[in-house]
Amino acid sequence: MPVVVDSERCKGCEECLSSCPFDALVMREGKAHINEYCQACVACVSVCPEGAIIEIEGGAEEAAHDVRRYKGVWIFAEQREGKVASVAFELLGIGRKLADDLATSLSALLFGASEKEAEELIKWGADRVFHAAHPVFEHFHDEPYVHLLSSLVKEHRPEILLAGATPIGRSFFPRVAARLRTGLTADCTSLAIDAETGNLLQIRPAFGGNIMATILCPRHRPQMATVRPRVMKRGAYDEGRRGEIVAVSADGIQPRTKVLQSVKEVSECMVNLQEAEIIVSGGRGLGDPKGFALLQELAGLLGGAVGSSRAAVDAGWIPYRHQVGQTGKTVCPKIYIACGISGAVQHLVGMQSSDVIIAINKNPDAPIFNVATYGLVGDLYEIVPLLIRKIKEHRGIAQ
Repeated sequence: MPVVVDSERCKGCEECLSSCPFDALVMREGKAHINEYCQACVACVSVCPEGAIIEIEGGAEEAAHDVRRYKGVWIFAEQREGKVASVAFELLGIGRKLADDLATSLSALLFGASEKEAEELIKWGADRVFHAAHPVFEHFHDEPYVHLLSSLVKEHRPEILLAGATPIGRSFFPRVAARLRTGLTADCTSLAIDAETGNLLQIRPAFGGNIMATILCPRHRPQMATVRPRVMKRGAYDEGRRGEIVAVSADGIQPRTKVLQSVKEVSECMVNLQEAEIIVSGGRGLGDPKGFALLQELAGLLGGAVGSSRAAVDAGWIPYRHQVGQTGKTVCPKIYIACGISGAVQHLVGMQSSDVIIAINKNPDAPIFNVATYGLVGDLYEIVPLLIRKIKEHRGIAQ
């Protein structure tokens, strides 16, 4: 039978803590609390001098009933300077699929921005948008986001809640999970519904990207996950689609601190790989940092950006902001050209969702060819200059 703590009886004496062999007893706000590690061994029941730890008959059945009360898929639609971020549309794509598999509704949460932006979310697949148009959301601040999102979840009880694994999502989403006392899987690269249980299968790289772990949260709701940008495909856009926009009040939310100013980093060499439609990447096979000048020329002709593998960054050949992979950026361009990249799983995780992958490598057995749309076996210092020359000829550019 499940074990609970009667907070009114608990005096915070901490006598029970050492009795638990599973470390399931912790102190929170001066009271004993039983966490998710509890195995209902009841060793703590007889130890409490106040009789505050008790068994409850039928508790497991009641808990299961509570889980079944949660319905619907929610995605958090991040906005920056009044414009919905692209990751929100990617979340709507996977959210629509999950909601259809569960035969339930898909809702989006938009804090800040205009009602026009909320309407765009409906056209991209949302059935309903909770929109809070309040000045407190003009600049990102953890506290109001956590407060309002937690309140909405407690009121409406969604079974799945997703956000982008962006600086904003990574900042406040764990605080929401802690407040709701549920699990959170970070940096997911794939999501699916278990056909037998209806639980969310949250898939992410683990152990340095060497395996893909599937994580479940079967006993707590909502099931929360952050999703890497550019790994999910956007859904279908329907100009005529109609849905409900629910105005949400944020009156009374008073954060303890105030954002006075946001300063953007401005640099001529800044690169946004996650927004690039064409990426030309180089790896250890370049053999020399000067090889990136060749890739830069090709990328420039194609209107693309230059990426790299971790090996090239670790060697000091190119700055970290160009790194693609498990420990760098996850990208999903229309064309990804991998030059001298062998295809370690850590790199593949970050680019294998690209529409077209062109691999250039001397080694015909390189793992990169397993995911490549087109493979060129040969010396990149012969192939890339040839590509550059052919592009210039086609465009009438002087050699």
